[in-house]
Amino acid sequence: MAPTLPALLCLGLSVGLRTQVQAGIHPKPNIWAEPGSVVPWGSPVTIWCQGPPNAKSFSLNKEGTSAPWNTQPPVEPWDKANFSILNVTEQEAGRYHCSHFIGVNWSEPSEPLELLVAEQKPAGRLRDRPCLSVWPGPSVAPGETVTLLCQSGNRTDTFLLSKEGAAHRPLRLRSRDQDGWYQAEFSLSPVTAAHGGTYRCYRSLSTDPYLLSQPSEPLALAVSDYTVPNLIRMGLAASVLLLLGILLCQAWHDRGGARDVARS
Repeated sequence: MAPTLPALLCLGLSVGLRTQVQAGIHPKPNIWAEPGSVVPWGSPVTIWCQGPPNAKSFSLNKEGTSAPWNTQPPVEPWDKANFSILNVTEQEAGRYHCSHFIGVNWSEPSEPLELLVAEQKPAGRLRDRPCLSVWPGPSVAPGETVTLLCQSGNRTDTFLLSKEGAAHRPLRLRSRDQDGWYQAEFSLSPVTAAHGGTYRCYRSLSTDPYLLSQPSEPLALAVSDYTVPNLIRMGLAASVLLLLGILLCQAWHDRGGARDVARS
């Protein structure tokens, strides 16, 4: 007997699902670094990889190497693994991907994580630390446009802007030569309360994009809603004017009473 159409459809669906599993098609894991992806030279960093709860193990790969950089079993709650680097140098800097193992196959690699190492000594390869400034100022209201300007007097191909505690990767811009100064303008528009925090910028060369200069001096950006303070100040001013009006009326009333007493 020839198979019916529903039977053929079910057979096709079963074969398709089995082919996907055999091909190792699983959701991509997430990858991030703690305390961040910009690491001072010689400092420790932990790379995390998170996948589904039934993952058996996790693998970390660095671009440019043929074999997995490291493999770890998951930790509680059994959906992620960590890879620790105790002493980050230029050798550990680069682009990393991670994968998780389910059944008999590895998942697709995660999105790339760029691990950047920043020099700590003035005698390093990138001796000049950049300058960071802000316009119109370090304290702004929500909705405004803020420009963070990173500058250096030495040759720079790329500037990076990093925010303390931010989970996302640093912002990166090609530098441009302006009257002998290399600079890049990072525009934040419109700013919200989430943009508030401490920023630093770094410089790098295209010949070694994962090696960064020493950071600029920190710049604190405050995003404040001035509406409430203004209302409070206006309310206080109105209260003072009201009190003065009451006192003035009372004085006129007392003066008028004194006149009446004198006439009588």
